[in-house]
Amino acid sequence: MNKNPKKLPDSKGHFNGYGGRFVPETLMPALIELEKAYKQYRRDKNFLEELSILQKTYIGRPTPLYFARRLTEHAGGAKIYLKREDLCHTGAHKINNAIAQSLLAKKMGKTRLIAETGAGQHGVAAATGAALTGLECEIYMGSEDMQRQSLNVFRMRLLGAKVTEVPVGSRTLKDAINESLRDWTTNVRNTHYVLGTVFGPHPYPVMVRDFQSTIGKETRQQILKAEGRLPDCLIACVGGGSNSIGLFYEFLTHPIRMIGVEAGGHGIGTGEHAARFAGGSLGVFQGCKSYLLQDDDGNVLGTHSVSAGLDYASVGPEHCYMRDLKRIEYTYATDEEALQAFELLSKIEGIIPALESAHAVAEAVKVAPTMPRDSIIIINLSGRGDKDVQEVARIKGINL
Repeated sequence: MNKNPKKLPDSKGHFNGYGGRFVPETLMPALIELEKAYKQYRRDKNFLEELSILQKTYIGRPTPLYFARRLTEHAGGAKIYLKREDLCHTGAHKINNAIAQSLLAKKMGKTRLIAETGAGQHGVAAATGAALTGLECEIYMGSEDMQRQSLNVFRMRLLGAKVTEVPVGSRTLKDAINESLRDWTTNVRNTHYVLGTVFGPHPYPVMVRDFQSTIGKETRQQILKAEGRLPDCLIACVGGGSNSIGLFYEFLTHPIRMIGVEAGGHGIGTGEHAARFAGGSLGVFQGCKSYLLQDDDGNVLGTHSVSAGLDYASVGPEHCYMRDLKRIEYTYATDEEALQAFELLSKIEGIIPALESAHAVAEAVKVAPTMPRDSIIIINLSGRGDKDVQEVARIKGINL
């Protein structure tokens, strides 16, 4: 096994035994075209300058690194900082990747974007990127996710995107991805698929990681300015895994503890969760080889999470590689823990986190008391919780 955490993927998109390209032959030319374009434009000065200007003037980068004094006092132990990706335009880290891919699609001569979404934040970001670049846009979203994220459905439509309901299967994110892949197979010549996380066939895992790595680059500079040293621990939630790898990647060669938090749902023993490392096994799913929640016959199992963005049966292949290297630890938070963290951060810091991000907050509250008071934790607050307020009220039986 290659022990350099930044050495992979190889030229075929493999992170040792993970990743790769497992797609129908009709999609291979599109993926090869995308890989070629990405390799070209990631070194193109004009493209990078245009993206940099949009990051500053449109997305709102750099996002702040905030010392959460009251959360620190509540938890006891380590100082807790929040990387405020919730302050990005559209409310989450998803916009970093969506704007970059939209620009890339425009350079490639595409006229139409498609995307999948679970929590709706990636769908909103993709619709925003399409509006910005003048491209047609269609978003696929599972019926269940449309119900619990109705605000984001309206936002996407307001931005000019067509939102197509996916009423089959589990009616969540994995089914939305299936429909997106079918669409792309049919309309490959004029359409670019804006995949929202570090998953899928090569080059998506590496491309999305690179577009999200701005999070970690900023964080490194900001914590050095604030504390004069690097942090002791980084914590982020893990669905597909883009916000977490976006934070972690810059720090991989430093001796810093990193914790990825999956969705524990109702508990691992119930089978109603989305903790791939706690209850999954190696399999091929939606274009790549990775850890997957599946039965003995290879059938994909149903998943559950209170957070639509973490409610997914597989995880990005680079995360599997990092787990094998023991470079990143992976744990989970249950729905109940995430809901408690959602309310906690809201009440004591005046910051309403996305339910996805609340999983990372829940873990930080557990870890901080075990660390010295002069140590530093940074949580990637990947999104804001406006989109989740109605769902949390529904769960608590509150009529709005």
